[in-house]
Amino acid sequence: MKLSTLLATAVVALSAVLGGAAQAKEWKKVVIATEGAYPPYNLTQANGKLAGFEIDLAANICPRVHLECTFIATDWNGVIPGLLAGKYDAIMDGMSITPKRLKVIAFSTPYTQSPSTFAVMKKGPLANMPDTGKRVSLDNPAQMDAAIKALTPVLKGRTVGVQVSTIQADLLNKYFKDIMTIRTYGKTEEHDLDLYAGRVDLVMASSTYFVASLNTPQGKQAEESGPLFVGGLLGQGAGVGLRKTDPELKALFDKGLAEAKADGTLKKLSLKWFKTDVVPQ
Repeated sequence: MKLSTLLATAVVALSAVLGGAAQAKEWKKVVIATEGAYPPYNLTQANGKLAGFEIDLAANICPRVHLECTFIATDWNGVIPGLLAGKYDAIMDGMSITPKRLKVIAFSTPYTQSPSTFAVMKKGPLANMPDTGKRVSLDNPAQMDAAIKALTPVLKGRTVGVQVSTIQADLLNKYFKDIMTIRTYGKTEEHDLDLYAGRVDLVMASSTYFVASLNTPQGKQAEESGPLFVGGLLGQGAGVGLRKTDPELKALFDKGLAEAKADGTLKKLSLKWFKTDVVPQ
């Protein structure tokens, strides 16, 4: 009886070891989710094909680590639940690495870092708001208090547009919900259209997004205005979103990104799509 128990225990232990080893997945093919509507990070061309900074970046780093990567377009709102449900293996959608998201998913090392700010109509009353172009850190309470105090008289009673489930929406809800009406949208291009049509007074997004959106025929009638917010809930920059149960895949993306940064490819792609170097230092 004791021998049988020992044998059973040994079998269970051996199964656990073998099972643990089996969980170490060898990745070959990876499906990456993106929005296809967040230029210049990602966009959908007239022919229906995806393009943008992240599409080019994946095309460079995936072969470095012997991965065959394909993209699928999906709505931003629900992109993390889709990852956790196994609908795809990774997310590349200008997603910022924040403490809130790190509780749910893992991230690669960041590949861009950009402040968040407002965009307004050039000929409107909010052009050149206080602290325009000044970096204000959410980690510095005195800076934030001063910035909010300066902005309150000009933003009181205004309506701001922002994409739902973003760090910018979190920022507005934490610091500005008592000052302005916050209107959320499924896609950034939707709040841009409402800005041009006068249905909102201003919009908030990352400054890297505005590089593309303000360079369109319609976008040229708008401009950035107000502080450049960084730190705090805005996170550490954008990275590849991954399941916590896939550490091998994270290691591969980290390796590919490190190589692309070291040989200057990441900077080259940044200059191509953002017209400036947004590579984290």
